[in-house]
Amino acid sequence: MLQECIEALDIKSNGIYVDCTAGGGGHSQHILQKLSPNGLLIDIDKDDDAIQTVREKFKNYSNVKIVHSDFKQFETIIQQLGVEKVDGVLIDLGVSSHQLDTRERGFSYMADEAPLDMRMNRQQTLTAFEVVNEYSKEDLIYILREYGEEKFAPMIVSNIIKAREQSPISTCGELVQIIDRSIPFKAQKQGSHNAKKTFQALRIEVNGELNGLKEVLQTIINHLNPDGRLVVLTFHSLEDRIVKHLFNFNATDCICDKSVPICVCGHKAEIKLVNKKPIVATQQEQKENSRSICAKLRVAQKL
Repeated sequence: MLQECIEALDIKSNGIYVDCTAGGGGHSQHILQKLSPNGLLIDIDKDDDAIQTVREKFKNYSNVKIVHSDFKQFETIIQQLGVEKVDGVLIDLGVSSHQLDTRERGFSYMADEAPLDMRMNRQQTLTAFEVVNEYSKEDLIYILREYGEEKFAPMIVSNIIKAREQSPISTCGELVQIIDRSIPFKAQKQGSHNAKKTFQALRIEVNGELNGLKEVLQTIINHLNPDGRLVVLTFHSLEDRIVKHLFNFNATDCICDKSVPICVCGHKAEIKLVNKKPIVATQQEQKENSRSICAKLRVAQKL
């Protein structure tokens, strides 16, 4: 959804824009094409590989600032760069294609021999190995249910506990085998991998993907210039729900109980919704890139 994201930013040539999840620099490259030398792009990513990629890719650009950090430190980052307000922010949530395709990173359930890692920031200590082998039964069930919406969580976790009592579960392939034998045959769907939900849940836990998301979205809205835009691309319902509710709250003037005859809350809308319903990938893109099927794009504009 590259074009949709760039169009949604409504880029001003002299504006200040932030790509919160720089990845391979694809979105950033297209933002730069619309910026003049007086504009500024701030690239943020917590993945070492991504930072190295964009540093090399944009080494000849004087109007790009690259920051190795979690975008949830947004306010600190822009303050350190001497920036108070920005004209647009893009957040592409979830795991990047590079992370999925680099098998040794352990994000993919298709990488049998890959270690259970899943860290976006490889400087942190917590990995999927620790989660799978050290978390309690109760915590694992909670993670699979809440972050993966996996209805067979109790059976999967029960088999994980049994397996790790014999020896540590070390690879993606070992975990996939446990998941495969935990899901009843009749419940296994064609086209959807048995391990998809569990791997999603573990990845979210390892990287704290939902922690602080609501708070940083509010912070970003506070730092938008008038008519500035916040563009958020999500890939699962948990993220999208947070974005949707936060956007709706900030786009509403009154939040009083409907039974109150007059407004007493004093709440004023800070944004307007550019698209009331999420933008989804075209049928053509969904055919060419299966990862885009679950993508949802929401756009808000500062009043």
